[in-house]
Amino acid sequence: MREVAARAGVSIKTVSRVVRGETGVSPELACRVTEAVTALDYRHNLAASTLREQGHKTAAIGLVLMDVANPYAAALHRAVEDTAHARGTLVFAVSGDEDPARQRQVLDALLARRVDGLIVVPVGDEYALLRREHRRGTPVVLVDRAGGGDLDSVTVDNRAGARTATAHLAGFGHRRIAFLGDLRGIRTAAERHLGYLDGLPAAPDPTLIRHDLRTVAAAEHAAGQLLDAPAPPTAVFSGQNLITIGALRAIQRRGLENRVAIVGFDDLPLGELLRPGLTAVAQDPAAIGRAAARLLFARLSGEDTDARHLVVPTRLLVRGSGELPPPSR
Repeated sequence: MREVAARAGVSIKTVSRVVRGETGVSPELACRVTEAVTALDYRHNLAASTLREQGHKTAAIGLVLMDVANPYAAALHRAVEDTAHARGTLVFAVSGDEDPARQRQVLDALLARRVDGLIVVPVGDEYALLRREHRRGTPVVLVDRAGGGDLDSVTVDNRAGARTATAHLAGFGHRRIAFLGDLRGIRTAAERHLGYLDGLPAAPDPTLIRHDLRTVAAAEHAAGQLLDAPAPPTAVFSGQNLITIGALRAIQRRGLENRVAIVGFDDLPLGELLRPGLTAVAQDPAAIGRAAARLLFARLSGEDTDARHLVVPTRLLVRGSGELPPPSR
């Protein structure tokens, strides 16, 4: 900034006012400063000035998602970003990949950059680091998974949504309903499995249950094995959107899309354009993101209340795939 001031023949204060867009500088001086800035390729240190002016706040928050490429995570990210943007705050979004070691690494990186607060999809039951940072003065809001005790959180009722989906299939006459689930250590996956068990019309058949499916390919393989078995399921409940894609591939490759019913937890982009359309338990990731951001900014503004847990409702989107009857005997 001193070099810019010397080249433009003005004071450092004038340079500061021009680069910050403040009024009160004559057009002639502003032009000289702008030309000097361009010639010297000067970039204003926004982080430093923000720290000075906002009481050591960086006007940035961290968002730790399971995978930023997942459509659910992307929608949640956008909602947080829009809420933060309206408050002049930048969002650093990173992927935790359901890996405790990676989560610690990305959290350490965000905290080293002195983010003002964190919105986190926590991995497993590792809440100690988050509680510690919360006690140190960095507000933390959990999304998708509760269990942080003294931490704010926003979730949906996963068990109720899964129970509704399974009971819906049973209501159309299905008795052999398969379950395809995510990692058993993920709280939401465990809750959806319990909801599946709640919604079954009879005791569960262990041969129709598959856990720990992390990729589309793994889900397709597991669904294919079930569909090729001597006593295949007549319906499938999928516990996560990527798993649903794999299950749909297995069903379609076998020409069973009009014979095997399926309900997925989490809607898919363009799911209504499938034939039949995908019946899904729809979350509202945008509403979850907005709620989490509002909680975080309330803490950043000084709100000091007991931890709050907000539950965003799910809804069953009936489109056709979950309403197929079982084959007549």
